Amino acid sequence: MSIRLGDIAPDFTQQSTAGEIKFHEWLGDSWGVLFSHPKDFTPVCTTELGATAKLAEEFKKRNVKAIAVSVDPLESHNGWVGDINETQNTKVNFPILADPDKKVANLYDMIHPNANDTLTVRSLFVIDPKKKVRLTITYPASTGRNFDEVLRVIDSLQLTDKHSVATPANWKQGDDVIIVPSLQDPELIKQKFPKGFKAVKPYLRITPQPDK
Repeated sequence: MSIRLGDIAPDFTQQSTAGEIKFHEWLGDSWGVLFSHPKDFTPVCTTELGATAKLAEEFKKRNVKAIAVSVDPLESHNGWVGDINETQNTKVNFPILADPDKKVANLYDMIHPNANDTLTVRSLFVIDPKKKVRLTITYPASTGRNFDEVLRVIDSLQLTDKHSVATPANWKQGDDVIIVPSLQDPELIKQKFPKGFKAVKPYLRITPQPDK
């Protein structure tokens, strides 16, 4: 099945390097990053899981839980973790789902037959505390993901959920933001944006990033 923005992330129960995972229960009231890799003991995947482990504190600050998945069995994951820790100078601190029956891969449409009919592509899903899918990104097997971009989007989503703003191209934490066009009440705008705004066009109103 195809997963679209706003869909409820499919729930599942599956074994992992951290024991049995009941996905929705495991997420609780946290945000989640669920990402697939094609195969254990491969070079790009090793760097990606190492990079994710090194971002543990950044994820924690944002109330985000990370979880990886591939169609390899649990024994393979357990053996590979040692290689990741050794070569990436880190310690894997998040679960890796074992999916040899391809249950999770099929639920999240992670196998793209025209790329590879047996292995998962590099799919990534950001899921909010209401279990809604808020971001999907898919990379080819040869290209490692940009996890700085994943954090940037999570920052944007969390900011825009709290304030009536959108984030412009190349925005990063602390940059100016845009007041959403649907917000037109002058008194409400003044209340929500005490720092003021600059109207470049009636539909393009730029304001300093609101305080958290």
